Amino acid sequence: MTEQRGPEQQSGFPRRDDQGRIRTLGDLLGVCLAGLVIGVLALVLFEWGFASLGSGEFGHTNGWLAVILPAWLFWDDFRAWEFGAARVAAAAVAAAVGVFAGLLVAGLGSGLPPLLSGALGAAAFTVAYAVVWFPGVRWLARRTG
Repeated sequence: MTEQRGPEQQSGFPRRDDQGRIRTLGDLLGVCLAGLVIGVLALVLFEWGFASLGSGEFGHTNGWLAVILPAWLFWDDFRAWEFGAARVAAAAVAAAVGVFAGLLVAGLGSGLPPLLSGALGAAAFTVAYAVVWFPGVRWLARRTG
C-alpha cells in the first residue's frame, strides 16, 4: 500500500509542489550547486586516476562536464511545467544567458587549466540559468495563462 502525501506533508529536497515543480529559488540553486560540486569532484577523481596511470596530465579534462547534474535537474523542472510557450521561452532565454555567462567566465580564466576554467564556466552557467529560469517561467506562465 502506498502512502499518499499532501503538499504540506511532502518531504525531500528540493521541495516540490503538486505538479513536481521546484518551489523556491534557494532549493533550485542549492541542489544545482551541490550537483556541480559532485561533478567537479568526480572529474578530479577521474583526472587523478588517469594521470596516475600515465594516461595524460592532470587538469586537462574539460570542466564543463561538471554541468551534467545541474542540467539534469533543469530538465526535470522543465518537464514539470505544462506544455506551452512559457516554459520554452523561459528555457531558451535562460540557456542563452547561462551560456553567455559561462563562456565569459571561462574565457576570463583562459590561462587556467581546462578543468578549472571549465568548472568555473559551468558554475557561472548554472547560477545564471537558475536565476533567469526560476522567476522567468513563473512570470511567463502567469502572463500567458
